[in-house]
Amino acid sequence: MGLSGALARLAVRATRVLVVEVPGHWATRMEVEHQLLRRGWRPAWTPADADVLAVCGVPGPELSELVDRLWEQMPGPRVRADITSPGTVGSALDAAAALLLDTPHHRTDAQERAQEPEIPEDADHGGHGGMDHGEMDHGEMDHGEMDHGEMDHGEMDHGGHGGMDHSGHGGMDHGGMDHGEMDHGGHGGMDHSGHGGMDMAPGGIALAGGGEDRDGLEMDVLHLPLGPVLPFWPAGLVLRCSLQGDVVVDAEASVVDGAGAGGPGPGPAPAAVVWCDQVMALLALAGVEDAAACARRARDALLCGDEDAARDAVERLDRTVRRSWLLRSSLRGVLLLDRAGLERHGLPEHCRGDAHDRLLSRVERIRAEAGGTEPTPAEDGGVPWAVVPDLVTGLELASVRLAVASLDLDPHPAVQAVGHG
Repeated sequence: MGLSGALARLAVRATRVLVVEVPGHWATRMEVEHQLLRRGWRPAWTPADADVLAVCGVPGPELSELVDRLWEQMPGPRVRADITSPGTVGSALDAAAALLLDTPHHRTDAQERAQEPEIPEDADHGGHGGMDHGEMDHGEMDHGEMDHGEMDHGEMDHGGHGGMDHSGHGGMDHGGMDHGEMDHGGHGGMDHSGHGGMDMAPGGIALAGGGEDRDGLEMDVLHLPLGPVLPFWPAGLVLRCSLQGDVVVDAEASVVDGAGAGGPGPGPAPAAVVWCDQVMALLALAGVEDAAACARRARDALLCGDEDAARDAVERLDRTVRRSWLLRSSLRGVLLLDRAGLERHGLPEHCRGDAHDRLLSRVERIRAEAGGTEPTPAEDGGVPWAVVPDLVTGLELASVRLAVASLDLDPHPAVQAVGHG
């Protein structure tokens, strides 16, 4: 196949995969992560880094639109793998690897894809990152009103320069330029009182607006959505945060397409598997990769029913977590909940303390579950997604993802457009 083919096959060994989980299809996503590890492939955290887009489950209308946007943002050569069940993960990734080597396919894809991603005109800023460029009427900026033919460059005298203007075009006069035709009240037809009908989102990035601070002063307020496709983030959750500076002053949550949209998932996951998965996400966000790897091994062993391997991985996880000074410094003080806070939000006792306390409590519960020494109380449930906006309000933005990952969220939320009151 020559040098090009050899380089392509070498590149396929380092394939990076952007994984999108449809709510309720946790088992498919976990199997994809397991297969990536076996193949030596790595996860991608942004579309720009991805070679393969792996969609776990069948997305509903809202999530389908978001997945299409991610696909548009991926550079070529690119491949999309739609994986509907854990049993089809291996064959889907094999097909993706073969397609990555298909040069005619990528040539056709490059010719057919849009030069710039299309943004719907009716996209709502309050939605999931859609920008409305439809209100920006370039016709309002009528450059025809400024008639350069009326700019008589022959009479302009700057005095002392012998009739020579600063551009070196001697005797050029701008006096014929009628500034009255450029209406500064509307800036040449561009009305700044309402930004000329221009949506203030240059390059698709929304700018901050005004809002009242707690001290009665007006502060810039930036509206930032987190999710629904975000590494180590609950599948389908969209958390719209209103920020003053780096502090969340208001938030509301919703679930894209609802729980399990596009077809039923495999059902509730075993408790210890869910806890291991949540611990892995928290540890990865905190940057403790060795501990995150222990949690992933424990999760995969529990899924496979390998009790000995699971117990060994959980013991290593416990030792690593308790000895890590990085975890203590990263998680201490994050979303501190006292007994009054638990009662106010209706949270279980294991949520008491800060993110580090909750991590230690959850690892202890995993040990008990994996060792079969202590049953999990039925009343000791998870955290409803409806209370997440209240919990993150007042936190710094840098702590929000750690705070959410530290919570034992219910795996199949039914919340729709729940706001912070």
